[in-house]
Amino acid sequence: MSKQCIGCGISLQDNNTLLEGYTSSLENDICSRCFRLINYGDYQVVTKSNDDYLEILKKVGESNDLVLYIVDILNLPKDLMAIKKLINNRMILVLNKRDALPKSINDDKLIERIKSWGVDYQDIIITSAHNNYNLDELMKLIKKEKSSRNVYVVGNTNVGKSALIDKMIKNYSDLKSSLTISPFPSTTIDKISIKLNDDLTLIDTPGLIEDGNISNYLELKEIKKLIPKKEIKAKTYQLKEGQSLVIGDFLRIDYREGEKNSFTLFLSNDIKVKRHNIKNKKLLDLAKRSISVDYYEDLVISGLGFIKIVKKGELDIYSNINVKLYTRSSLI
Repeated sequence: MSKQCIGCGISLQDNNTLLEGYTSSLENDICSRCFRLINYGDYQVVTKSNDDYLEILKKVGESNDLVLYIVDILNLPKDLMAIKKLINNRMILVLNKRDALPKSINDDKLIERIKSWGVDYQDIIITSAHNNYNLDELMKLIKKEKSSRNVYVVGNTNVGKSALIDKMIKNYSDLKSSLTISPFPSTTIDKISIKLNDDLTLIDTPGLIEDGNISNYLELKEIKKLIPKKEIKAKTYQLKEGQSLVIGDFLRIDYREGEKNSFTLFLSNDIKVKRHNIKNKKLLDLAKRSISVDYYEDLVISGLGFIKIVKKGELDIYSNINVKLYTRSSLI
């Protein structure tokens, strides 16, 4: 059996520097890619596709083991039950990165809102690896729901899977190793088994690259800005018909029609937002899509965050044509 990189899970090899898993010596515990990512922030794109990762998830579905489905609470998938089409195991929905949302938001209300969307799992819990939030409660749920010592961890890229597992390693085991953690997609590229104790082994799986996620279409320096480094400060703009919001260098929202309206942005603090007159020329070279919003709806921009809009209105949105946009009833 080949030795695996403890950072990303790939099988280590010392024959070809151009292939994943290369290391100068098989005595090393991590591949060169993880070494450069950890020490220099030097990210190398991997060649695996979602098809490779889907095959791994199908094998998870062949077991009867408990699954932790990790999602980023700031970037919830449009269909929170879609994972059930791939994996029909008993599953706990873990709403991760609680530290990114304002402390004033009530957890119970968030969970009730999500349940009102028809979301049904064995249990739902809100966590944060950053500040150890609810990790003891998560461990209690795992012990209650697991059917064997193996528990799989699944989710899209950038939802904080590796960071959460790494914190659990530090909190609940004597292991010294940790997973490679970065803001870039496909950091984990094969399954990694982590034996926390005689009764529990966590099995990390590669993150699926979400179609339509804005990070797929940005430079690496911009991707770093998307992920909140601390509690976000929600910004509210009062817009009148004929005004625009320009978000970073990659998104423009024109308020084309409607009465004076409130737009509250739940985005990383590192992303610059400016209000303009609709006649400005910024980002008009991007693809235009028109969206109608109803009372108390969120406009969700996959991978970026969401915007709570209070009243009905008509919007023109300029972005990369592949970025997924959709509306939902307000989360908050």
